[in-house]
Amino acid sequence: MVVNPYLFGVQDPKMMGLILISTFLLAAFFPLVSISMMRALGLIKNFKLEDRQERIGPLIVTAIFYLWLFLNIKDNPGIPDAFSFFVLGAIIGLFIAFFLNNFQKISLHGVAMGGFLTGIAIIGMVFSYGSFVVKIPSLGSFTIDITLMYILALLVAGLVLSSRLHLQAHTKDEVYGGFFVGAISQVLAFIIFI
Repeated sequence: MVVNPYLFGVQDPKMMGLILISTFLLAAFFPLVSISMMRALGLIKNFKLEDRQERIGPLIVTAIFYLWLFLNIKDNPGIPDAFSFFVLGAIIGLFIAFFLNNFQKISLHGVAMGGFLTGIAIIGMVFSYGSFVVKIPSLGSFTIDITLMYILALLVAGLVLSSRLHLQAHTKDEVYGGFFVGAISQVLAFIIFI
């Protein structure tokens, strides 16, 4: 919404807020509450989900909420294809991670960062004008080059994946595998939307 507000057919701040709230609820809040309930019921030991079997329920629940989000936005003319393909890519990544989880543990953080970085790159290359304006009420307006967004996304992905290796939560193959799944999921989603 900040990088290219003209993509969104709605310029009303209330409608933009509604889009943000519904996205937050379906992509973060409800999955977190559901996984917390699984923890309280003893279906999972902790939030680390170290065991492949423990990941099955949280992956299914999260995929259902993401699918619900996608079904609510895919035909909405006020939601741009850039956002819809990004959510579809997350769903594809979740389902591939769920499938692969039955055979091999991969880093779900890797899936998220691969999807995030690839989605940002596609949105920047296809749906952006090269720079965007950020308005901060008390400080004014700033024009930011899209390259800075790429650098920040790469930095965030690198920090998250490095932390997974540093904490010895995953092997390099699990992190690289997760990153690849996330990246290819966003590419597949973009191809579907072309």
